[in-house]
Amino acid sequence: MYAAFARQEVCKMQSAIRTVVLSAAAATLCALTATLAVLAVSRPSILIAAPSASSSTSTFDLGVITSGDAIVSRKPDLALISVAVDSKQSTASGAQQDLASKASKLIARAKALGIVDKDINTSGYSVGPSYAPGTGTIDGYRAFEELLLKWHNVDTVGKTLDALVQEGGATQISVGFTLADPKAAQAEARSLAIADARSRAQAMAAAAGVKLGKVLRVSDLSTSGYSSANFDIKGGAAASTQVPVGQLDVQAAVEVDFAIDG
Repeated sequence: MYAAFARQEVCKMQSAIRTVVLSAAAATLCALTATLAVLAVSRPSILIAAPSASSSTSTFDLGVITSGDAIVSRKPDLALISVAVDSKQSTASGAQQDLASKASKLIARAKALGIVDKDINTSGYSVGPSYAPGTGTIDGYRAFEELLLKWHNVDTVGKTLDALVQEGGATQISVGFTLADPKAAQAEARSLAIADARSRAQAMAAAAGVKLGKVLRVSDLSTSGYSSANFDIKGGAAASTQVPVGQLDVQAAVEVDFAIDG
């Protein structure tokens, strides 16, 4: 009887163990399933894009490449007057104070001649030691101020220079001429330069036995719009200074590419 009872207990224990094992296996399976589900949800999408192949071809158009230039002359209508005063004293402050007095006198004379504030600009100012020639020792201090004045009546510029030197106290003065608005003259010169380039291209096409086509490209090669003469007049110039105005040359240069027809 004891042996039969023992076998029954062993069978109960084995059944319980199988139940526990199966429960553990089921729990593990559920956990794995949940983990895989989470991983599947949280895994980012990966998009693979293949580059598209495209073919491009470059073509070269035959043509005629020429350059052209032109000059347009105009009478200047604006004088640029550079005028200066300076002072040398034993101290820097003394030179600066004396210069201020001279500059004030010069500016007052310029305004009395009719030059408005917007046409009076300071182009240079300095105060520094002056050295004795050959010794390198300081023998005083020099102050310098330079003004740039715009004078719109070029025909009377000579009298203006006289007044600035003789009555304004200017010790250095020079003048140059320009155009107040050079755009119109520049546009005319540019048009003439393009016409010059076309004339040259037509001659080249005729010599080559081809027909000139449309314009493909135009490049402006102009460096300076116009040239102007400058006159330097030292302080103490004689009365009735003569300053011929003359003409300004407005220059233009272009490069033009033409197609070939046929």
